[in-house]
Formats: sequence, structure tokens, C-alpha cells
Amino acid sequence: MNRINILNEETSNKIAAGEVVERPFSVVKELIENSIDAAAKNISIEISEGGQKYIQIVDDGHGIHPDDITTAFLPHATSKINRIDDIFNINTFGFRGEALASIASVAKVKLKSRTEEQDIGREIEINGGIVESIKDTACNIGTYIEVRDLFFNVPARLKFMKSISKETSSITDIVSRLALCNNHIAFKLVNKGKKVLQTYGNGKLIDAIRIIYGKNVAENLIYFESHSDIASVFGYVGNQDISRGSRNHQSIFVNKRYIKSKLITAAVENAMKSFLTINKFPFFVLFLDIYPELIDVNVHPAKAEIKFNDDRFIFKFIFDAVHKGMRESLKDTFMLEKDSFTSDGIANNGGTEVVEPISFNNIIQPNNINDIMGKSVSLPIDLSSQNKESNIYLPQQTEDMYGKASHNQTEEVSTIKENSLRETDSARLAYLKYIGIFNNTYIMCEYNSELYVIDQHAAHERVLFERYREEIKKGKVISQIALTPIVMELSLEDFVTYTDNQDLFERAGFEIELFGDNTIQIRQVPYILGKLDGKNFLLQMLDAIKNFGKSSTVEVKYDNIARIACRSAVKAQDKLSFDEVKKLLEDLDLCDNPFNCPHGRPTIIKISLNELEKKFKRIQ
Repeated sequence: MNRINILNEETSNKIAAGEVVERPFSVVKELIENSIDAAAKNISIEISEGGQKYIQIVDDGHGIHPDDITTAFLPHATSKINRIDDIFNINTFGFRGEALASIASVAKVKLKSRTEEQDIGREIEINGGIVESIKDTACNIGTYIEVRDLFFNVPARLKFMKSISKETSSITDIVSRLALCNNHIAFKLVNKGKKVLQTYGNGKLIDAIRIIYGKNVAENLIYFESHSDIASVFGYVGNQDISRGSRNHQSIFVNKRYIKSKLITAAVENAMKSFLTINKFPFFVLFLDIYPELIDVNVHPAKAEIKFNDDRFIFKFIFDAVHKGMRESLKDTFMLEKDSFTSDGIANNGGTEVVEPISFNNIIQPNNINDIMGKSVSLPIDLSSQNKESNIYLPQQTEDMYGKASHNQTEEVSTIKENSLRETDSARLAYLKYIGIFNNTYIMCEYNSELYVIDQHAAHERVLFERYREEIKKGKVISQIALTPIVMELSLEDFVTYTDNQDLFERAGFEIELFGDNTIQIRQVPYILGKLDGKNFLLQMLDAIKNFGKSSTVEVKYDNIARIACRSAVKAQDKLSFDEVKKLLEDLDLCDNPFNCPHGRPTIIKISLNELEKKFKRIQ
């Protein structure tokens, strides 16, 4: 029978460190929050080797009293609260008194601090939780803290550390978030002697956003604000031009505390659902100020989540504020001022020129569809013969879905298929007899008394996906030289992700050069259908890499990049020529998996004659 033991202080501190000090970015976060609580106006952060080897933070806050320099490193020692009731009225970042004790137990720490009332400062050195020295020292007003060799005495934790670039990216991200919500403080982040970030501390949120996320983001923001008796909310949301494929650029601050909240995220995204492209996530920076007694911040070890007293009120309050801000922005964009019209409803430009407003009655309506489509004709065709007639629109010469000139030459297409089959005898679909296209979306075929319906978009996605994935694996993606180099200013997190995966971008067909701090110059882009938006494709690649993380295999990354590229496939309602339909069926026939698109939807469905006859009540 095991007896109950009381853990010694060293062991309990190391266990607590597992919750508080998860990674180097946790150390940076806790120490910066202490500096903010100390009313610092300037905070300087310097790191090396992703923060594992070295972290230094210097502030000009109130400092620590000389008599409290040792007490500060004791468990549950804090100046923020005195009794349990204070937890329900917290206006500071720290309150548990665990951070310094936990950090000191798993690292080598040196701290120097001086208050305004003292002529000299006080210095303490702690090695793995053991105090090495305490002495007077010369230092400026404020606090200097140095953390070296994190987890040096806990080898098991070192095995779970992420790469240096990933840890650096995480630290950059948390410093950026804290700089956003404390834009009255000047932050400076230095990595291996190179300045990564520096904010002005002028109290202007938009300036902080411009520094952290770049000029393009700052110019595509919409402000929103709302107030009630118990809460206020304000911030910025981005328009669809800066929406991304991940939620990495979403920041939520409740009483200036950076948190993660599915409730608030859902409220913002639902409010913007009708204003954004499908499968995109909005950029937003949101500040919610609420009475402290109406929230509970003590529900997460890292204080990353909070509980609201009334979830429904918070959801509706934020939803209404964001939706109203978006509506007013669109109204300002598309509506003219009332005084620009005369009483007759005619636009008056300075009294010198009168322009008649556009009326739908003035638009000439076409007599038939050929007035719009040109001289396209509709003729029947049978794929089993060499007949060149078609029951779909056949322009004399167009650019096909593969970016090549398309002539109605079935002999040439047949030759292509013969060559393809000689190269790889892996055809998986039976030979289908082409019937026609329904709704310019579904290719209808028959074989052996069965009807096959093929979704042209899903089928083309599968073809492009497999082709591009193989080209990436072999490093044989065809690139196109940009007419003028594309200069992109990336966010700090995106830039770190790019530098950590440069070889992946090269394999994907990009030729990129560094063009200053956090700025790149794209000289070549992958040639996919001749119409790929290289800038957006690169951003989508960055989002995909961040979503799957460093631990994902190279094959997973290849698949996700190819999945992004296949979005350039032909869409529903796109009119395909006969040659394009035939080539698409041939390519789908040779795919490893012709039955599903890269996103899991079926590319082809089969309807048996028996099912049709049941529908027509020919059989029971």
C-alpha cells in the first residue's frame, strides 16, 4: 500500500512549470505581462535559438522593491491579489504568482531591478530553482531579466521542443499580439542581433496594425464600435481582399487580455458570412471591455480562455456591432451623398454638367442566347465515332482549360490518348460513350446499359491535383517569369514560415528573393493553366503549412499545396468544347483515384437502367 507523501518544493515547482512554462514563448508571454503590469512604457525583448538558449527582457516599469527580490521567486507570491475575492475583480495580467517560480525551476535566471525610490538596484541569480547569489548592482529604473538554457534540468521536455524557426515564430506572434493590445507601449523584438519588430507606442491601434501586418492590411480594414451598459466593443475587420485560409490573423482581447474564444470568433465570422468568399476566414482585431465580475479568467492554466456570465448576450452584442460596421462601410462605398442629386433625381456635377442616371429600361435586351454567345451552334455528337459534330458550344478556336489553343481536331486528341495509354496502362474507367452535357456542369455518358454522370469541376480538380502533386515531388513544376516582379510585405509570422520552408516553395515552382525585412520579391510563379494568381497562391500555401504544422510529412504538404492549386479547375457553367470534354475524360481515366475529387466529393456517379425503369414505373 502506497503512503501519501508531500512533494518537496523543487518537485512541485517543476510540475507547475509543466503547465505555466510549456515552451519558450510561454516564458516570453509571462515576463512581458509582468512588465505591462508594472506600467512600463518601453519593453525590449531579445532571443536566441528560438528562446531556448537565451531570453532577455528589459522594461522601464516600477521595478521590484529590494526586500521583495527573493520573495518574487517563491511559489504563489504575487502583488496583484490578497484574497480569493480579488479573483473576480482582476485588472492585471498576472495574479497566481506561479510564473517566476516555475521559470526559475527549469532555467538559469538572472534578474536585476530598481525602483524610483532607490539609488541602486538589486540582483539575484537562480540556477534550476537554487539561489546562487543576491547582491547590489547598478541598473536603470525598471527590471532586467535574463533566462538561459530553458529546461536544461528537464531533458524529457527538451525532446518535445519544436524547431528553432517554429519557436521563433511563436514568440514573434505573441509579442505582436501583446503590442496590438498595448499600443501605448513601445515594443522592440530582436532575434540573434537582428531587429524583427519595433512599434512606436503612440497609442494608435492602426499604426500598430500597419507595422505588424503591413500596409496592404491596414488599407483594407473596416472599423466597428458599439457600447452597452455592461460592455463595449471596438476594433477592425478586414474586407474580403485580405481574408485568409486560416484563422491565424484573428486577435481577441478581453479587458486587454489576449485570449482564444470560439464564441467571439463565431460571432464575428457569422456577422461577416454574407460579405466574404466561401472558405475564407476574416482578418479582425477585436477589443471587448466588460466588468471584471462578469467574466472568469481563472479557467485555463495559461489564462488563454475565459468564461462569460452571459454567452448569448456577448454573441449578439458582437455580432450586431460587426454587422453594422460592415453595412455602413458598404453604404459609404456604393451610395452617393444626397446633396449630389437634384430634386428630379438627376445627378448634378457642380451645376455645370447634368448626367442622366442609368436606367435598366435603357439596356438593350438580346433576342436570343446567340446574341450573347456569338455564332456558337448546338449539334449532336457520338464519341464512339470520328464525327466532329457536338451538342455543346464549339467556337472555331478558343483557349482550352489547359491554356492551349483548342481546334476541333478529334484525330489529334485520339493520338494523345493512344500515346498516354502506351505510357501507362492504368486506365480505371470503362470506355464511356459520350451523350452530352447537362446544365453546362454534368457530362453524361453511357456504358453497358448504365448512365454515368461526371461533374466536370470535380473531375478536373482530380486531374490537376494528381498532375501538380507529381510535378512538385519531382521538382519539375513549369514556372512562368512575372512581367514585373511581385513585391510582397509579409507579416512576421508568415515570413518565418516562408524562410523555414523555402525548398518547398522552390519545388512548387516559385522563384523568390529576399527584398528587405519581412519582404520578398517573386520573380517566377508556377504555370498552372496560365491563370494562377501567384500572390494569393503563395499566401494560401503559407496558411496550409501553418495549419498542418511542422510535424506534418512532406507528402502531406505536397498534397495540400496541390489541393490549393486545383481550385483553378473549370467551374460549373463553364462551356467546354468537344475536345476539352474528351481530353478531360481521358485524363480522368488515367488518374490513380478517378472516383473522388481532392476534397472528397464524388467525380462520377452511376445510374443503372434498373433504377431508371423503377423511376418510370416500368418495373416494380
